[in-house]
Amino acid sequence: MTMKRTALPKYNKPQGTTPNTPSRPSTQLPQCKSIPSRVEQRGNSQFQSLTRWLLHNQIYLSFNLIAVLFFIHSCLPKVRPYTSMFFSLSHHNPSTGNYGAGSGDLFFLALCVILFTGLRACFMEYLLGPLAKHWGVVKKKELTRFSEQAWLLCYYSIFWTLGVYIYCTSDYFLAPREMFTSWPTRELPGITKTYILGQCAFWLQQVIVINIEERRKDHWQMLAHHVVTILLIYTSYTLHLTTVANLVLVLMDVVDIFFPIAKCLKYLGFTTLRDIMFGVFMFSWFVARHVFYILNLYHIWKYMPETINPGCYYKSQDALIIGPTPLPERGWSHMLEAFSNPSGTICYSDGIRWGFLGALGFLQVLTISWFLLIVQVAIRVFKGIGADDIRSEDEDEDELDHGHGSVNPEAWKCSANVRGNATSSGVGLPGSWDRKESLGRIGCVKH
Repeated sequence: MTMKRTALPKYNKPQGTTPNTPSRPSTQLPQCKSIPSRVEQRGNSQFQSLTRWLLHNQIYLSFNLIAVLFFIHSCLPKVRPYTSMFFSLSHHNPSTGNYGAGSGDLFFLALCVILFTGLRACFMEYLLGPLAKHWGVVKKKELTRFSEQAWLLCYYSIFWTLGVYIYCTSDYFLAPREMFTSWPTRELPGITKTYILGQCAFWLQQVIVINIEERRKDHWQMLAHHVVTILLIYTSYTLHLTTVANLVLVLMDVVDIFFPIAKCLKYLGFTTLRDIMFGVFMFSWFVARHVFYILNLYHIWKYMPETINPGCYYKSQDALIIGPTPLPERGWSHMLEAFSNPSGTICYSDGIRWGFLGALGFLQVLTISWFLLIVQVAIRVFKGIGADDIRSEDEDEDELDHGHGSVNPEAWKCSANVRGNATSSGVGLPGSWDRKESLGRIGCVKH
């Protein structure tokens, strides 16, 4: 016997009434974020521990390494031919008094990176930080930001002045065609070589800084800028086009003098002077980086092929330049020989010109995007709001410095909780940087 299943009568809920029975709670589970594996957590923890240790021992490591090198150089005469390359320029030509390029430059470059690391930390800790406290700055982040900007002001004031001196005393002063007439210039005066290697060391040290200190939202943009700048300096030095590097660095560095001044005035509370200096900074940015810089790109595009004949050039035993000889029809090894042996054969083709223009054009695109943000801040100034957006990040208004001379707060502990679109490790994702973060880092550019 089969039972016929009958449908239950449909219950229609009266409108405007609420059932007495409580509503059934939702059984949908909340979405859980992916949890990194233990290996990833251990790797991140070890890396952060290493960077935190490096951050707080910069002075100790830097000056102790230099002291050890100096001790070995003084006490072990047999190794002086090697240790002397750390303390002096290599590849000196006594007959001309100038210096060539070679692998020995890496030793001097390494010492400069170590020296810049120690000097920066020492100045911030024992000079610039206490000076800011004396002038009334008491918040930890403001102390750190003031010290960072004051250090940049010291560096750019010295190296921009040195770069201008080299440019004004050169043959290509106000004569852009002369930048290429004597190519390849195999040897440089000592002051020019020190300037180029010092600039390269500074940007290498900046790469270290942005990776051991608290990462900001524009970390990857700044890293890309620093890497391109280092490659341009290295390539111009290796291919004996330091004339181009000198002029580009002069145009870029002048802006980085006015921006730190505006930042320091902000932290000291001089709002009117800050806004005036911001206007000077904005004007210098536009003229140097978007007028003369683009004009320099045009000079490279026009005069380089007109002045330099394609081919390979050799150096004779009498330090004379022989060439050009025809370029090999196959392979690229002849174009790369200059990087492995700067004093050997060097070849020029039109690809070198386009390589320089491409890298310099990339920097121009970055500076244009940053300049658009500067214009937004300028609009705020004209509206009377002030240029408060020229900062690296929002300052913690309640965080005061009660320590003694410490200008490097342990921001690592809260780096995982940064604002905006960021990963759990505090690393800003490409494209997630906001206007305030970007404007605060413009002064570091080569940015």
